[in-house]
Amino acid sequence: MSKFKIGDRVETVDDVLVGVVRAIQGNFISIETDEGFMLRFQPEELMLVNNSIDITVNNFEVAQIKKEKEIPKRRNTQAVKPKERSAPKMEVDLHIHQLVPSNRGMSNYEILNIQLDAAKRQLEFAMSKRIQKVVFIHGVGEGVLKEELYYLFKRYENVKYYDADYQKYGLGATEVYIYQNA
Repeated sequence: MSKFKIGDRVETVDDVLVGVVRAIQGNFISIETDEGFMLRFQPEELMLVNNSIDITVNNFEVAQIKKEKEIPKRRNTQAVKPKERSAPKMEVDLHIHQLVPSNRGMSNYEILNIQLDAAKRQLEFAMSKRIQKVVFIHGVGEGVLKEELYYLFKRYENVKYYDADYQKYGLGATEVYIYQNA
């Protein structure tokens, strides 16, 4: 006498097949898998599944779950405020040939002072016009102008400064961010 009867829910011992017993013929048990296939097994290849936890899922429900999983998740991107996105950066080129018609006969000290005066004037102009970002193009050179600019920027409490966009300016520019609420 077989321990299985028609209608029992069974699972294969060596595989992940689950189904319902549809026929018992001698030493073979035919089951219909959840996928709809008819397969034959010997009784020792099957085990009874607890019928009290009988969960049936139809193809429509499976399709719904797959569809839900296919919905792309929204990326959690940092939103840039429209004001910041459209705010143009003010650029100040501090190369001496941009500031004076001719630098012939000027000493390095005189050139540096003209550049620093221009930087200070432009920074205070930006503050008065509530321009948030200013890029000072100083070039690479020996780094004297860059250091003097940093010394100038440190005197203001409402600014922070950092290297400007490398792809656009290389190492020869410093961006200043002016806090508007200070």
